[in-house]
Amino acid sequence: MKLKKFTLTDQEFADYLNQARICGDIATTRENNISHMHGFVEGNEHLEFGVKWTRDWTYEDILELMARRVGTKDEASFLEGQDSISAEKCIEALYEYSEIFGRAVGNQQKLLFGTGHPAGLFPIYCELARYAESAGAEILQIQEGDKFLDGEIRQILDVVMFEQYGNLQHTHFPGPMELSLRQLRERGTEPDLVIADHGLAGYAASAGLATIGIADCNDPGLFVSAEQGQLLVAVPMDDNVNPHLYQPVTEFILTKAGLLG
Repeated sequence: MKLKKFTLTDQEFADYLNQARICGDIATTRENNISHMHGFVEGNEHLEFGVKWTRDWTYEDILELMARRVGTKDEASFLEGQDSISAEKCIEALYEYSEIFGRAVGNQQKLLFGTGHPAGLFPIYCELARYAESAGAEILQIQEGDKFLDGEIRQILDVVMFEQYGNLQHTHFPGPMELSLRQLRERGTEPDLVIADHGLAGYAASAGLATIGIADCNDPGLFVSAEQGQLLVAVPMDDNVNPHLYQPVTEFILTKAGLLG
């Protein structure tokens, strides 16, 4: 991926995000969003994302939260069809994400990257790690091979992921982050900033670590974490479009963080 300085206006960027279906009329259906909202409230192990509740949450609370933070439809009677993510809310969160990331890199802090979406978001993180390290930040390394479920944790191009049956896995579970942090703490260190998604971000934030995350409209856990003041920022966007489509997102983050240009 050859990156270049981000030069789009916010409106041009919003238009791109909508055209690429990273935002706007995304692939996720309303039925799926509603199912995941209920699942989070009911404690579904695939949807809790390692997030520790600091208050009670109802389905109605989650419906309102997702409309406010993500831009999904807020009508309780809207039960099926096309849902959406607001490009404007995405860009607003990306500004905050970039500022936090840029400050951590500028202070040459210790960073840990992880993803439960190796087929989608992985390229964003490996580029952020590459530029951060070249600017003097420390990218923490784990010892690969700790067992999780029927697989193990791996770190490829500085990004922690979950491998199973010879494949990098899409996972919502917090286990890969829990294992990674346990390793690091046994060595007497921990990250100053975690950059992740899914349960890897949720667990780190609930563990009290500064964490920034990306989340889809069917991932209410990370928006709950942000609302509770755990996750520093949750960026709403479709988290599994074709990877090359995220290049402008990566360029935005690196440019606004002062690392590209």
